[in-house]
Amino acid sequence: MLVAALIACAVFVVRTRNLVHSVFWLAGTLLVTAALYVTLEAPFLSAIQVLLYTGGVITMMLFGVMLTQREPDTEVPNLMGREVPAGVIAAALLGLLLSAIWGSDALAFRAPGESGSAADVGALFLNEHLLAFEVLSVLLLATMIGAIVLARKVDP
Repeated sequence: MLVAALIACAVFVVRTRNLVHSVFWLAGTLLVTAALYVTLEAPFLSAIQVLLYTGGVITMMLFGVMLTQREPDTEVPNLMGREVPAGVIAAALLGLLLSAIWGSDALAFRAPGESGSAADVGALFLNEHLLAFEVLSVLLLATMIGAIVLARKVDP
């Protein structure tokens, strides 16, 4: 049931022509993802999903859409005729993702002593996945600097 709701919300995100409605559908997608985390017994990930993504990112996106829209009824142009190539690419990426998931050893169940708490996640970030954590932080810093450079006004 949750997967059907997730797919429906995701389809509405890309099919809705109004940008504000699209952002609200994205919020629904993120909330359903948090509900999926609850069913997977990952309450920490679910809380982070709601707090950071649904709360923070959606608020930021709404502010961005509302501040940049000049006309009240601005709609996103929907270029029809590209659905078949997009569907083929999406199916290929889904196949690639599923083959990577099925071939991974990361799907093993947690050991009896592992709780998946915030302390366990933090220890994994600072021990096992330190390089990926640091690369991600540099990527986010570069993104923030790029957004600031693009957003500043250039005096003529």
